[in-house]
Amino acid sequence: MQVTETLSDGLKRGFTVVVPEPELAAKREKRLAELSKTMQMPGFRPGKVPMSMVRKRYGDAVAAEVMQEAVNDASDRLLSERSLRPAMQPKLEITKQGNDSGLEFTVEMEVLPEVELPEVADITLQKPVAKVDDEAVAKSLANIAEQRKSYKPVEEARPAVAGEQLKVDFIGRVDGAAFAGGTANDVSVIVAGAGFIPGFTEQLEGVSAGETRTIKVTFPEDYGAKELAGKDAEFEITAKELAVAEVPALDDELAKSMGLESFEDLKGKVAEQIGREFEQLSRIKMKRGLLDALAERAKFDAPVSLVDAEFAEIWRQVEAAKAAGEQDPEDAAKEEETLKADYKAIADRRVRLGLLVAEFGRANEVQVTDQELQRAMFNEAMRYGQQAMQVVEFFRKNPQQMERFRGPIFEDKVVDLLLGKVKHEEVIVTPEELAADPEA
Repeated sequence: MQVTETLSDGLKRGFTVVVPEPELAAKREKRLAELSKTMQMPGFRPGKVPMSMVRKRYGDAVAAEVMQEAVNDASDRLLSERSLRPAMQPKLEITKQGNDSGLEFTVEMEVLPEVELPEVADITLQKPVAKVDDEAVAKSLANIAEQRKSYKPVEEARPAVAGEQLKVDFIGRVDGAAFAGGTANDVSVIVAGAGFIPGFTEQLEGVSAGETRTIKVTFPEDYGAKELAGKDAEFEITAKELAVAEVPALDDELAKSMGLESFEDLKGKVAEQIGREFEQLSRIKMKRGLLDALAERAKFDAPVSLVDAEFAEIWRQVEAAKAAGEQDPEDAAKEEETLKADYKAIADRRVRLGLLVAEFGRANEVQVTDQELQRAMFNEAMRYGQQAMQVVEFFRKNPQQMERFRGPIFEDKVVDLLLGKVKHEEVIVTPEELAADPEA
């Protein structure tokens, strides 16, 4: 194999590789000899077919196979012998091939930059610390009780008020005709609550059990059923039963219903959970501060190909948000070229940070274990509730899909490693300050 370097410009590299014909011929003959051992042809015993016939039948296919293997092997040797780390898959192009001239092809790529690891011991990060006080615990306990509330039917005949529950039958009509999905019976609706068409539940205030009322609403422009989006509708509603919420008392009975021994036990568990949540929020903010500090120290050029790929993904998300009517107001106020330049800078920062984090991990031999991938997979599955086992089964049948978790796990392990090396300054904050987004 002969290699000639044709390009060395920044991170760009180019080579011309020549594999001589004798080397290719030897590989072709070896492959044909292997095929001759199993080739069957009338009039000849297995393994006794003349090589001329083997070559006639398989010659072209073997030549193509050997050529592709030669390109792959030669390019792998090139990368190994010159210690090249491509940023993305190298571009290969065959420029000459033939029985006399051998094989010639070009290799073009961007290589990963040499990343010099900065000193992190001199980085000082603020660690926000929020106290788990009685108010935070009381608020969480109140939420727990609210989530476990039940509804008790009201015996007296009286109008419904906001927050109470009505069981209703209804028929919906557009232009006087009932529409699919617009009729239902025994539906429990929270008066003036969320979850229905805007204006629907609000018009149930004052309705009594046994009363029928017709209300008018307008479907939102972005309503899921396109045939109803933006249309005016009428609903004939018959109230059948009124019920009021009963929130359980904050006592031992509530704790025992949750498998705990006492209310004091419940308070302790809640305080521990809040403490873990505060620690996680603190870590998130410290991670952001760490990455900001590392970005300032990532003084190297990022491969253009990686930046372009990262920008393409960011821009895809920006255009999707715009199409869904969810574009950030600040983005909407900018000219497209200005916006693209801003996101290109973000893409460049992400790539440089990614390379720096990867190099820290490589230098410190950070590895992601199979157990960590399994744990991440189960955590992901739990997000799907009753479909969790279906998600688990999907990953078992498609184990390659679990690789999506490797990058985030690796990054978290490197971040934890670096957070253990930087200086920390504790800053006391309120729970609201801890939870606030600093970019808001």
